[in-house]
Amino acid sequence: MQAIARLSSFVGKTFAVWVLLFAILAFFSPDHFRWIAPYIVPLLGIIMFGMGLTLSKNDFAEVFKRPGTVMIGVLGQFIIMPGLAWLLSTALQLPPEIAVGVILVGCCPGGTASNVMAFLARGDVALSVAITSVTTLLAPVVTPALIYLLASQWLEVSAAAMFWSIVQVVVLPIILGLIAQSLLKEKVKACVDVLPLVSVIAIVAIVAAVVAGSQQKIATSGLLIFTVVVLHNGLGLLLGYWLAKLSGLSVAQRKTLSIEVGMQNSGLGVALASAHFSPLAAVPSAIFSVWHNISGPLVATLFQRFKNEPGKAVTGGAAAAE
Repeated sequence: MQAIARLSSFVGKTFAVWVLLFAILAFFSPDHFRWIAPYIVPLLGIIMFGMGLTLSKNDFAEVFKRPGTVMIGVLGQFIIMPGLAWLLSTALQLPPEIAVGVILVGCCPGGTASNVMAFLARGDVALSVAITSVTTLLAPVVTPALIYLLASQWLEVSAAAMFWSIVQVVVLPIILGLIAQSLLKEKVKACVDVLPLVSVIAIVAIVAAVVAGSQQKIATSGLLIFTVVVLHNGLGLLLGYWLAKLSGLSVAQRKTLSIEVGMQNSGLGVALASAHFSPLAAVPSAIFSVWHNISGPLVATLFQRFKNEPGKAVTGGAAAAE
């Protein structure tokens, strides 16, 4: 078990490498990965189940200890990223399917990879986990509503269908994870060290499936989508930091809000796009998954140079990568 835990830790730390490697393999050899496409939703469910296994009462208690700070992060997540997605799609006159895909990933909640990056950046990890948890639980209502509001001008959007999809692939698996944690306790704790390995395999498979399924369209539109994703992510990181600074938060909390706002649950974006739109609409989420796991460590390394006020950094456990 210790050997598997060490392997899990290694794979988790080199997550970006595996995502990039298999995305390239899927692009040049799509026939070997297309068979994964029907399993995208179950794979995301597995990731969310793992998140449920790692959540604790303390994560939710943090919301009540400092609701104002958590609310700033939640509002930043659900205003900045969707707003940037709409502005970029409009300003760059993106084709409808790509525009919807960019808006979709912008409207998703934060991903659990942000918790890992907050830890590496010496940010406020407890705050990061609290914001991720709240945005994830709000996602069934907020995400479909935002997509309907911002993306209906390009394609028909069914908010009700997306609500049910998010309940199935996010909320129910998290609840099942919490129940399993409550009933099995010590047995679950023994498995937590393996979760990064499971999460990495699942998200790598999801990205590979999308790249393989949209290989021809990526060949023609990939550079445009990549450019939009990099702008979206970079501006989100920057505006998240500025929002925290304008709100008078500490340096550690500024780092955390920057990362929380800039990093999305791209796996959910892939699942929703695949289920409700088209393979091409899932490509921005897939590319976002590759890119934010490259930009995240780079930003975390930069943030390590920002000195925290004494006693302001909060360190703690972080969930498996997303």
